[in-house]
Amino acid sequence: MDLIHIVRRQIVPIPWAEGEKIPWNDPDFSRRMLKEHLSQAHDAASRRFEIVDEHVEWIHNQVLRGNPTRILDLGCGPGLYTSRLARLGHRCVGIDFSPASIAYARERAEEAGLECTYLEQDIRTANYGAEYGLVMLIFGEFNVFRPEEAKDILTRACRAMLPDGFLLLEPHAFNKVVEIGSEPSSWYSAEKGLFSSEPHLCLQESLWDADHRVAIERYYVIDVATGEVACSSSSMQAYTNEEYQLLLAECGFDRTRLYPSLGAGADGPQGDFISILAQKRSG
Repeated sequence: MDLIHIVRRQIVPIPWAEGEKIPWNDPDFSRRMLKEHLSQAHDAASRRFEIVDEHVEWIHNQVLRGNPTRILDLGCGPGLYTSRLARLGHRCVGIDFSPASIAYARERAEEAGLECTYLEQDIRTANYGAEYGLVMLIFGEFNVFRPEEAKDILTRACRAMLPDGFLLLEPHAFNKVVEIGSEPSSWYSAEKGLFSSEPHLCLQESLWDADHRVAIERYYVIDVATGEVACSSSSMQAYTNEEYQLLLAECGFDRTRLYPSLGAGADGPQGDFISILAQKRSG
């Protein structure tokens, strides 16, 4: 892509028309992202380990009541949750389409002798398997899917669960998606970074599509040496709390409980996400 394409871009893009999301499955991008997943300086890609530990304790003790079960983590990243849950006696399956994250998760599970299986696949098309006591989709990943894809993921997750199995969903709050889409345009320069290992400029643009209630983020990465431009785009669907509840009911869940956040401090908000715990409908 040339610089002129930035000038002539469609000012208000169609959601998901310019790309599904930032290139998590690109091998080079995936390796750079893995460093961010494992960083203990921030919670941008994955949470810091101390927070993961708190969440895992809550899942094990409060949700599952200490009973070992089969767990599916959709969008598992480098296996930070599944590895810890496996150490508590659970049998875990993680699915993610980031090659570096899956390779890391597999290596750590093999080294520790953990009962974890990791699949490098897209959760929109992967075969989930069956007989799960818990299915997880956390850290806001749910909102990046088109509504029809999100519904299909939840429906297939429900089919893969044991009777009365739990779904743990951690989507973005409605207002946070609006906030993301309303951010002002910005740019930065870097010798190397998440989007490139070479010196580059990154131009970021956010847009809020009020009609479809979708936040769209664009990233134009300009290679300093060549002037070549790479573009990535990500769309994020906003849902109200009531819409989350209705969607879960349509997909086979009931006994839905909403919390301001995930974990032991679930009674108080912790930022961008809400936490939803539901069970597979009986009968």
